[in-house]
Amino acid sequence: MNFVVGLPKTLGKFDSIWVVVDRLTKSPHFIPIIIDYNAEQLAKVYVKEIVRLHGVPFSIISNRGDGQSEKTIQVLEDMLRACVIDFGGHRDKFLPLCEFSYNNSYHSSIDIAPFEALYGRGCRSPI
Repeated sequence: MNFVVGLPKTLGKFDSIWVVVDRLTKSPHFIPIIIDYNAEQLAKVYVKEIVRLHGVPFSIISNRGDGQSEKTIQVLEDMLRACVIDFGGHRDKFLPLCEFSYNNSYHSSIDIAPFEALYGRGCRSPI
C-alpha cells in the first residue's frame, strides 16, 4: 500500500490516490481518497474496494523497500498524465481505465498480465 498525495482536488473532491498492490499477482487497485481520511474511513474504503473483491488477506505486509508500489505509481502517473493531455477532463474519469489497462498489460516479473495471474485467463476487452 502506498499513497499518491499533493494532487489537485477533482470534481469528486479527491486529492489523493491510495495504491494497493497484490504482491503475488502485481495487480493494483487505484482508489481515490481525501488525504484527511482517518483510520476508520480508510478501513471502510478498504472493505468497499478490496475486501469485497478479494476477501480478507491473511496479513498485510508493508512493501517498504521492494519498490513495487513506487514503480506502479510511476506508471499510474504517466498513464493519467497521458489521458488528461490527450482527452482532457479530470483524473477521476480515467482512474478506472488506468487500473483496467495496467491489470491487462504484460508484467515481466510474473511473465503474464496481472489479470491473468489473478483469474487464470486473459481478459476479454472490447478495445
